[in-house]
Amino acid sequence: MGSQPLTDRLLAALDTDDEADAVAALERCRDADVDVRKDALRALRDRAADHPDTLAPVVSDLTAFLTDTDRAVRLIAAKLFAALADATPAHVRPVVPDLAERLADPDEFRYVRARSAEAIGRVAGVYPSDAVTPEIVADLLLGLDDATDDDVAGRFALAVERVALGDPSRLRHHAGRLARHLDADAALARYHLCTALAAIGCEHPDALADARDALGDALDNDAPWVRARAAEALGLLARSDADDAPPDALATRRDDDPCVAARARFALVDADASDADDLGSVDGLRRTTADAAEAIAAPDSECPNCGLALPDAGPPMCPRCGAPY
Repeated sequence: MGSQPLTDRLLAALDTDDEADAVAALERCRDADVDVRKDALRALRDRAADHPDTLAPVVSDLTAFLTDTDRAVRLIAAKLFAALADATPAHVRPVVPDLAERLADPDEFRYVRARSAEAIGRVAGVYPSDAVTPEIVADLLLGLDDATDDDVAGRFALAVERVALGDPSRLRHHAGRLARHLDADAALARYHLCTALAAIGCEHPDALADARDALGDALDNDAPWVRARAAEALGLLARSDADDAPPDALATRRDDDPCVAARARFALVDADASDADDLGSVDGLRRTTADAAEAIAAPDSECPNCGLALPDAGPPMCPRCGAPY
């Protein structure tokens, strides 16, 4: 056992539910060189998706890697917590304060902050009372304001969406601020923010008044699910006490993609019962948001010969099999 590589020893201990040996192996990994630390965290991240329960005994010990001296180690640790929170939010629930410290540190690498935000958001969607404080909301909004690239913006927007789905009241006073980012470059960021606004509108429709113009502009977005969520949010606003006429563009969306058309009819208050079943409710948003985000993230095309996702730009030839397209 002593000559066994540290990562292998750690994984073996987790496989056999030997908590003491797992913690000891993790401590040795933490004191090892940077490559060992990264290797161990990557292996645990792989485990998080398929076997998250095996990580439960060491979750609290893993937080030490969030303050590692090496930036790459901190990033892999934050990715690990995001993956684990996606699989089993309950396991990450007790360590939200540690993730919040990374989120709040202005000197931290932006990708570490974004992954920490994502992990907190995934917990907040299930346990809002444990994962959302006024300070965390402020740090999430600041991170969204400061996002400088698509990946960071998308992860902060995802965190905001999950906070709104967990408890729409937490963001009811920030609808206007969120709406300022509906022209973000990243389609996923625009989608998550439209969904967050729709979630707010489910319980506080009047709060969407400050977002009306931005939501109206989003009806012309290239991504169907962004248009759909914007229409759904506008439908909720239409059912509020706010004296706002629906944007003219809604009428043109009745014959759009099915996800958009149903929500345009909902917004114009002429949806039939089958259209309205999932619309205008937090439960409906929760049921559909994962599939919608997956559709937005999916590549536009794939090789007809081997199925490889093809780049948007480049020579008309598959880089894997050489087939023309």
